[in-house]
Amino acid sequence: MAASLFVNTLHVCFESVLGMDNAEMVAMFESLVATGLTGFLGWPAVIHEDALLEFFANGSVRDELVVSNVNGVPVEISEKLLVETFELLVEGLTDLTDIPKDVVFDARSIFSLSGEPVSTSGKKRDMKIEFRLLCDILEKTISVKVGSFNSITMEKFLMLTAIVCGVRINWTSIVFNILKKMVTQGSKQAKGYAVQISLLLENVPNLELGESSEFPSSKILTERTIHRYIVLNEKVGAEEAADAPKVKKPPVKRAVSRKRPAVALLENVPNLELGESSEFPSSKILTERTIHRYIVLNEKVGAEEAADAPKVKKPPVKRAVSRKRPAVANADVPVVKRKRTTKSKSVSSKENLEMVAVAQETVPIQIIEPIPAALADDEVEEQPAVEVAAETSVQEPTAEHVDEQMDETTADEETTVENITEPAVAPTRGGNTHVC
Repeated sequence: MAASLFVNTLHVCFESVLGMDNAEMVAMFESLVATGLTGFLGWPAVIHEDALLEFFANGSVRDELVVSNVNGVPVEISEKLLVETFELLVEGLTDLTDIPKDVVFDARSIFSLSGEPVSTSGKKRDMKIEFRLLCDILEKTISVKVGSFNSITMEKFLMLTAIVCGVRINWTSIVFNILKKMVTQGSKQAKGYAVQISLLLENVPNLELGESSEFPSSKILTERTIHRYIVLNEKVGAEEAADAPKVKKPPVKRAVSRKRPAVALLENVPNLELGESSEFPSSKILTERTIHRYIVLNEKVGAEEAADAPKVKKPPVKRAVSRKRPAVANADVPVVKRKRTTKSKSVSSKENLEMVAVAQETVPIQIIEPIPAALADDEVEEQPAVEVAAETSVQEPTAEHVDEQMDETTADEETTVENITEPAVAPTRGGNTHVC
C-alpha cells in the first residue's frame, strides 16, 4: 500500500511555526530555514498513491540518474531537477563526517537537557525538546529510517550539528544519494519522499497520474501539532522518570492516622442500591499483631533455608609440624634400653675400680649371745682388709669379700631367742662402723 510510503513522514508549515510564542522552537525552525530545506519540507502536500507504487516498482539507477516508468511514460530524476524544483543548496560539504570535531563537541552541550554533554549514540530523551523535534523531522523526512526513533545515530547527530551550528551542507547531493538507494534492488534503505516524488511526477509531460489525495493534516507541523507534541513528550518523560529506579531515602516516621477509611465510591453514587455489605477480613489488615506474625514467619522461613543450604567445605588447615618425638614407637622396631650409670666420688687410687651393685637379702633379726672379750678381739684382728682400706683408701670391698662375710655371719647364728636387743656398734680407726 502507498500509505506505508508516508506513514512516518513529517512536513512543516513554516508560516505557522515561525509565529509561535515558544522562542526556542522558533529559533530552531529559523536555523532550518537557513539550510534551504524549506522547499523540500514545506510544499503543498499532495500524493498520487498509484503512481508512487508504480514508480518504485519500475525504478532503478542508470548513468547517475534515477529512472522509472509510470503508466508507460519514462521518468528521469537528476540532481539538477531537484535543485530547480525544491531550490536546494548545491554548495557545502557532501560528506557529513567532514564536519569539524570541535563543532561536534560543542553541539553535544548545546543539545543537552541536563547540561552534561549528550552521547552521539544515546537517547533522544537526553536532548532538549526542540532538538528532539528537529531530530524527528530529519529522521522521518530526510534520511527516512525505519525502526525505533528513540535512539540517536551518528548520521542524525551530524545533521543536527550542521543545521544548528550553521555548517554549510550540499543538501542536493545528500537527498539525491538517498533517493538512489530507495530504487536500488536489495537496498536496506526505506522508501519515502512520497510528497516530493508526487510533485516531480506532476511536471512530467504527457503523464496522467489519476486521482490524488491530501497528505494527512496530523503529519503537518503547525503551532497546534507542535504544542501537542510537547505535551506528549513531557508526559512520556514523566512516566520514564517514574519508572526509573529511585534512590532509597531514609523512611520518615509519620503519625498513624486513627481515622476510619474513606467510604467506597459506589456508596456515593445516587439512587444506587448496593445490598448487604460485609466487613473486610481482619487478617488482611496490617496491625501490630499481624505485622509481628509476619516477622516471625519470615524469620522461621529464613532459618529453614539457611539450614537446608549446602555447607561450604572449608579448606584444611595446615598445622605446624611438631618437632617432638612421637609418643608411640613402632612395634616392629626394637627399643634400645640405655644402661643407667651412676657417678661416684673420685677416690685417690692408682686404678679406677668398677662400681658393682650388690643385692642384699633380707636377714632376720637375731640376738647373738655375748661373746667373750678375747674372742671379740680375735674377730677384729681377722678383718685386716677393711682396716687397710679405711686407712689407705686404696680400694673398696668387692662382691667376693661381702659374700665371705655373709657366710661367716650365717655360720655363727646357731640359736634364736625371743628377746630382741640392739646390736653393739664398734667404731674403727677410719671412721667406718661395724655391726656386731
